[in-house]
Amino acid sequence: MNPNPAYRRIMLKLSGQALSGRYEYGIDREIVMGIAATLKALCAEGTQIAVVVGAGNLLRGTEAAREGMDRATADYAGMLGTVMNSLVIQDMLESMGVETRVQSAITMNEVAEPFIRRRAMRHLEKGRIVIFAAGTGNPYFTTDTAAVLRATEIGAEVIIKATNVDGVYDDDPRRNSNANLLTELTFTEALHKGLRIMDATAFSLAMENDLPILVLNIGDPENIRKALHGEPIGTLVRGKTNG
Repeated sequence: MNPNPAYRRIMLKLSGQALSGRYEYGIDREIVMGIAATLKALCAEGTQIAVVVGAGNLLRGTEAAREGMDRATADYAGMLGTVMNSLVIQDMLESMGVETRVQSAITMNEVAEPFIRRRAMRHLEKGRIVIFAAGTGNPYFTTDTAAVLRATEIGAEVIIKATNVDGVYDDDPRRNSNANLLTELTFTEALHKGLRIMDATAFSLAMENDLPILVLNIGDPENIRKALHGEPIGTLVRGKTNG
């Protein structure tokens, strides 16, 4: 393992489902503690870490809208769900002695700071983990888009998209046992192959800003640390490949 992490400042995008672990809904404490322990180790090595988490373990705005709920209202409810998840992650990190700040795109001064770009960057420089909650603060935008937007604003060098699969495949591995894991590809190749890595808004924003996306399996939280230390984990999507 390379002793020096490949990136100095990262954005970790966690889905809500990543927090539910063994359960269909809610929070699997064991999974979240494993993620927190990995982030603590990375902090100790000098990596500056920002996090955006979804709320699919609590509420999916698009699904609620399909069931008849007003779409904007459903999205706002989902944003509040991300605040709940952010507070859980914060609590577990701080129980391990890691300084953490939650910044929310929706004002709620009693539980979180408002999102202020310069303040967020200052926290990162001081070694604190910053968790960005409530998405972009606007309905109709996903937490993938929020992650890319915040990553661009704070100057993150990579987005790590933590999923429940090992990376990006050339076909759905759940339906095709012969699907191949792609270790590296360009944004253009991903578009031509029709690979859905993030939603279109998030992906185009990452491509326009040449912000690499590393897709990996969070089932083993140590995958994050291994990938940052140069081990061939997951799929790296960027402007140009080494090949």
